[in-house]
Amino acid sequence: MTKKLLAEALGTFILVLFGCGAAVIGGATVGFTGIALAFGLAIIAAAYGLGAISGAHLNPAVSVGMVAAGRMSVADCAGYAAAQVVGAIAGALVLYCIASGQAEYSIAVNGLGQNGYGVGYLGGYAMSAALMFEFVMTFIFVTVILGATGAGSTAGFAGLAIGLTLAAIHLVGINVTGVSVNPARSIGPALFVGGTALSQLWLFIVAPLAGGAVAGVIYKLGLTRA
Repeated sequence: MTKKLLAEALGTFILVLFGCGAAVIGGATVGFTGIALAFGLAIIAAAYGLGAISGAHLNPAVSVGMVAAGRMSVADCAGYAAAQVVGAIAGALVLYCIASGQAEYSIAVNGLGQNGYGVGYLGGYAMSAALMFEFVMTFIFVTVILGATGAGSTAGFAGLAIGLTLAAIHLVGINVTGVSVNPARSIGPALFVGGTALSQLWLFIVAPLAGGAVAGVIYKLGLTRA
């Protein structure tokens, strides 16, 4: 179990460092498309590099979905979630240390790729839109993961399918919430940025967990299972 937890922490570290790093360090150059690809490619890298150890959930919503689908115990899910949050915090910390080496960088102005909604955040979408986006997209994401890693799936392609799905979700929704679909990914940056990012964090915990749980229940019922 120790190896699994380390793999989950390292994989989530990679996800936050690459994905949020693309937004903070390279955002002006690569744009939304580049940021979306960074998140997707980070998942692909972690899935193929660490998936054999832990399954590369890298996301409490995925682990909750696995519990709801009957493919993981609650105790293991709790351990995975804790490791994922630790990895995300470490990723955000390393990103902050790198970004702050640039003279013009300010965490208050440039942030750490934190999620948000409302006036002053990217497209200025309302809380209701943010809730719906995060719930629906997490449901889709976890459904893809359960299907790609379940019985009857094509061997060797799960990481690619999952990574491309995450990239597609980002292409649709960066302007809405910055895209979470992952409570750990949201917690890491928000702890350092504080303020509005921290006060809005509840949405990026509740909506993804709910979306993941519903995806798991529907999978267990056999409606999305081969």
